[in-house]
Amino acid sequence: MTGTTATPPPPRRGTGRRPTMADVARAAGVNPSTVSRALDDRHSFSRSDTAARIKQIAAQLGYTPNPAAANLRRQSTRTIGVVMSSITGTVMAMLYEEIAEACRDHGLDALLATTRDDLEAETALGRMLLNRRVDGLILATARLDASDGFLTELAADGTPYVLALRTDGHSPAVVGDDRLGGYLAARHLLDLGHRRIGMIAGPPYASNALGRVTGLREALTEAGIEVDERLVRSSGFSMESGESTAAELLALPDGQRPTALVTVNDNTAVGALAAARRHGLAVPRDLSVVGYNDTPLAARLPISLTSVRVPLGEIGRGAVDMLLRIMQERPVRSLVHAPTLIPRESTAPAP
Repeated sequence: MTGTTATPPPPRRGTGRRPTMADVARAAGVNPSTVSRALDDRHSFSRSDTAARIKQIAAQLGYTPNPAAANLRRQSTRTIGVVMSSITGTVMAMLYEEIAEACRDHGLDALLATTRDDLEAETALGRMLLNRRVDGLILATARLDASDGFLTELAADGTPYVLALRTDGHSPAVVGDDRLGGYLAARHLLDLGHRRIGMIAGPPYASNALGRVTGLREALTEAGIEVDERLVRSSGFSMESGESTAAELLALPDGQRPTALVTVNDNTAVGALAAARRHGLAVPRDLSVVGYNDTPLAARLPISLTSVRVPLGEIGRGAVDMLLRIMQERPVRSLVHAPTLIPRESTAPAP
């Protein structure tokens, strides 16, 4: 059974209780950490319009900072919060290991929270990490359909944060060149003579998935091949999603069925291999498959997987370095790392 508890109004002058930072935050509709930055003249955020409004509310409430508490708040916890969709997938696990190792090199700890790509969970867990006084956040959960979500809150609060692997289009980020990766995968298949190339495209809210689709489209258009929209299908990032989406593509009538598939990651590629086997198709004789990320599994499958290698080490370490620069109020710019195509046994000339 659940219920709601009414929030009491903030104290007024003369109530007998000294107003707290939490009272100011509640009256201003912001986090206490935002009030702290607004009242700290050493912080650039203190000169913003939002900070001016917070200062006015603090004055109206009669709030005066406690110097001892302020000194305690300014102490670094030497801890970075990391927000990911999950670490059951190999890519996210590898990225987290790189981030954690880079943190250790800087004498920092990494505290992880996983969201299962749920927007509400991202907000709740991100706030939980901030309440534990992490010095900043690295998020690998950015979505293109969340224009007014948690990242907007972080930017408004002046919280140091960096995106990794995925971007929202304007926040500081360290990512792979997904458009180039999708292009390289499609170009490889075109060079092998394939003309009916399908794609298990991933979710449309993820910038990395969208970039890989864009690259595939560019390669096909450059080759003078009209994109058959029936062959480009959204999916999740899991093996199960790859298998079900591949099954739909392979069930198309002869002449319409793809002879090759580009997949959004190695997990969906493994699912596609399973679907091909169920349809009685041999890889690569009847169907070529290209994965993405080049996880350790790719080279060790019974039919080794052609895949696009993403420099996860550079992305993870770059995200930590960028976050440290932001925390030091130094200028940063987003970084894009080039991928590499690794040809293996799962691709062959078109049948």
